[in-house]
Amino acid sequence: MALLQSGVDIAVIALWLGHESIETTNQYLHANMAIKEKALATLQPVGKKFRRFKADDTLLEFLANL
Repeated sequence: MALLQSGVDIAVIALWLGHESIETTNQYLHANMAIKEKALATLQPVGKKFRRFKADDTLLEFLANL
């Protein structure tokens, strides 16, 4: 995770770890919220403030009952 956060390319990390596929290494990207937030921050529309979605109680109850 430290390598990913430092900006090392995922293909290089996959080679170092001996992963047969980058998809194996890609799992680590999905596990790290800091990397996700950094990626989303680069996609913000100009002039608009980023706002994290917060589900209301109705939605949370619905999801809990699935």
